[in-house]
Amino acid sequence: MATTVVRDKVQETVQELLDGIEIGQRLAQHARGIDRADESLLRSAYHDDGTVDYGAFVGSAAEFSAFLTPVQAASPVSLHRPSNVWCKVRGDEAVSESYVIAYAVMPTDGDPRPHLVGGRYLDRHSRRNDEWRMQHRQYVLDWVVGLPDVPEMPAPTFTLQNSVPSGGHNLRDAGNALLLAYAAHKKPLKENAPMDTEAALDRVISHQAIVELGSKYARGVDRGDPATIMEAFHDDASIVSGAFNGPAKDFAVEIGKVLDQISPRVAHTVTNHWIEIDGDRAVGESYVLAYQGLLGDDPQDVLTGGRYVDSYERRSGVWKIAQRTFVMDWSSASPAGDLMDSGMFEAMVKGQRGMQDPVFSLWGSLG
Repeated sequence: MATTVVRDKVQETVQELLDGIEIGQRLAQHARGIDRADESLLRSAYHDDGTVDYGAFVGSAAEFSAFLTPVQAASPVSLHRPSNVWCKVRGDEAVSESYVIAYAVMPTDGDPRPHLVGGRYLDRHSRRNDEWRMQHRQYVLDWVVGLPDVPEMPAPTFTLQNSVPSGGHNLRDAGNALLLAYAAHKKPLKENAPMDTEAALDRVISHQAIVELGSKYARGVDRGDPATIMEAFHDDASIVSGAFNGPAKDFAVEIGKVLDQISPRVAHTVTNHWIEIDGDRAVGESYVLAYQGLLGDDPQDVLTGGRYVDSYERRSGVWKIAQRTFVMDWSSASPAGDLMDSGMFEAMVKGQRGMQDPVFSLWGSLG
């Protein structure tokens, strides 16, 4: 009897985790649908009778998708980054709250200009025919910040060593092209195929392991630690980052040298993971917002938004990145303010590049 109870509890827990992953996939799909101006992708994040309440637009999800897509397609590329996803599941119904920071070029008090917009998605979800989709979305606005206008820049010269793909809409997006290329190596997806407990548990574990690779990469780059960077990559992996295109092992060393010289303060935050797993292979896209404090005669605070488009492989039971490409969607720069030692910030512990950063002693405290 006790064994049966434990087995049932394990199955229940695995199902809850899998439900959360499926709902998170829909949230990521919704963001991709908006940013890529892909009406079909956006529409299919909802059930056929789904509805939305964005304040300026209240109605069916189908009408919302048809209204928003051409607006997005006529505008510069946006980037919607849901995070802090908190989900409650009860049977075939669920609710979730997710925080979102969106980059968008829009008119507010004059001509269109770049903005960062912070808010929350309050969503209802339902499962029908073993498939989770959104039932209703309410958007809640929390804050808006105007960014400096982005000056027109000459088209960069293409080089194999330093070029970086740029984001676009629908099939013109470099990220979509990469995902299509990676997917060509996969078996046909069976999205709605039923899973037994063992298969469901493997998917939950694999999904979490892949998500954590983004955290390892970000810490390694931000702290200037090649060993941590390589925890995210297979030894024969490659990367296209713009600053360096080539073997990941070389990137892990060279990116630290570059950042130490031009931008000792850097931070990458990664969210909105969209991952498709097929056996021991997977493809995925995640959204990144990067801060750089550029040195020089005219110091700059730079914010860059983009996406990591990755192929993953599980070898000897361990998931790591086999190939990563950064796709740039937007960037904004403004004169740097020397605020790190001002007011309330003066007494705070400051992040460091290298082993002196406090995260390493914390991580090492568990042996």
